[in-house]
Amino acid sequence: MNRAKASWLWGAVLSLVLLAGCGSENAAQTTEPDQNQKPAELVMATSKDIKDMNPHLYTGAMYAQGMVYESLVENTEEGIKPLLAESWEISKDGKVYTFHLRKNVKFHDGEPFNAEAVKKNIEAVQSNASKHSWIKLSTKIKSCNVLDEHTVELVLSEPYYPTLVELSMTRPYVFVSPKSFIDGETKNGINGYNGTGPYKLTEHKEEQFAVFEANEQYWGGAPKIKKITAKVLPAGETTYLALQKGEVNFVFTDDRGANSLDVEAMNQLEQSGKYQIVRSQPMNTSFLAVNSSKAGSPVQDRAVREAIWHAVDRETISKQILGGTEPPAHTLFSSNVNYANVELTKREYDPEKAKQLLEQAGWVQEQENAVRKKNGAPLSMKLYYDVNSSAQKTQAEWMQDQLAKIGLQLELVGEESSSIANRRASGDYDLLFNQTWGLAYDPQSTIAAFTSKSSYYHTTSGIARADELYKKIEDVMVSTDEQARKSLYADILTIVHEEAVFVPLTNGSVTIVAPKDLQGISFKQTQYELPFERMNFAGK
Repeated sequence: MNRAKASWLWGAVLSLVLLAGCGSENAAQTTEPDQNQKPAELVMATSKDIKDMNPHLYTGAMYAQGMVYESLVENTEEGIKPLLAESWEISKDGKVYTFHLRKNVKFHDGEPFNAEAVKKNIEAVQSNASKHSWIKLSTKIKSCNVLDEHTVELVLSEPYYPTLVELSMTRPYVFVSPKSFIDGETKNGINGYNGTGPYKLTEHKEEQFAVFEANEQYWGGAPKIKKITAKVLPAGETTYLALQKGEVNFVFTDDRGANSLDVEAMNQLEQSGKYQIVRSQPMNTSFLAVNSSKAGSPVQDRAVREAIWHAVDRETISKQILGGTEPPAHTLFSSNVNYANVELTKREYDPEKAKQLLEQAGWVQEQENAVRKKNGAPLSMKLYYDVNSSAQKTQAEWMQDQLAKIGLQLELVGEESSSIANRRASGDYDLLFNQTWGLAYDPQSTIAAFTSKSSYYHTTSGIARADELYKKIEDVMVSTDEQARKSLYADILTIVHEEAVFVPLTNGSVTIVAPKDLQGISFKQTQYELPFERMNFAGK
């Protein structure tokens, strides 16, 4: 096994959520679980605590919030579908959305879900507008009006075509019982995590465990799996051994946070005959964000950005580092994303082409293996990666070696994800790892973030066509014409592709390792959560 592969042994897939079943109180203690005893409980081993479950803020685990809270509408592979709203109408001018709510829906604390509850929640989110500036809908809402007990009206300042998509997100436009508000608000916390969802949070011991129990009065029907316990466990070998022993029996991988299990381990579990592996379609694209606006940095030079693109071997990253679980990406969005099936010039792995681009741009290599220079300045930069992600670290080391071969010196800096997010917002970086937001959010959310100073403004603002790019983004978000939107998105994607400010690496998906008798496994349009309420064990 090569060194890179070995270093990645306990974590190529990001942010695993491990679920387990035990048929009786002692089942989790046995090395060989009784195969005749079907578990009615899932025990989820996760490397991170669920944190604050207030869905109007952003510290909580999204998989957990998705179990407890619900939105008006749901984003599905077939498009927007009813959820807490049974139906809706949109005014001809695109500014007024009228929602007809489900009747006889209750919050976990028994409070009725009605138009007044919707109004209070929407207004609670809007009262903390600066916190939600990343979601453009927060800047468009003028008012939320109660028309009758089960009819509510959302009035916008201007047409905004992604309205329903953004209302469907896991946060912030989901609903908490008004009895849980503090002083009529949620921005300073809530006194109970009472939603309308299929599961209730019944116990939480910070950094140890959280218990979710089925909502037997759930409007969609009581879930068949009655209890899910999320345990905070060390990532890596601990989780693999727990699966082997039968202490846990389900693995759900998303694309955030620390690594928990490697591909070889998952394959061994499948080969044991006790587990199945299920993977979703591509959900997102991991990439290098390149800071085109950083003064004095070589990455301000488009030729440097293009050279980096040509010098990165995505095939090797996909096959050797990620075990073939994430296919190579050649564009910012995979073609299954709405509006993203755009014809763009493919930049192949071609180190000689990279060298040629640098030479033509004046980056001279005075001797073999030396760092190139231009006007005395070295072709040197820093790449920031998540210190908790061994997959990112291994990819960074691989790219450091590849880029050195074209005369580019890459310094690697591992930091906490929060620190990297701060760098992205402040513009204090040359290169950093990131990813598109995923099917439920794209392309509109990732593209809207191109203009946000807390997201990708520094990545995009240094390009020659920045003003044109931002105008097209502004136009596409308010366009009510489908063909016009397609044309604008094609232009936007073409500009950022040609400017090489987002260097794509691989397309990520969600992977599940589960017992062979677990049925009803499916995916949402987001990589951060699963529809646990649809799962059941055979015969249960």
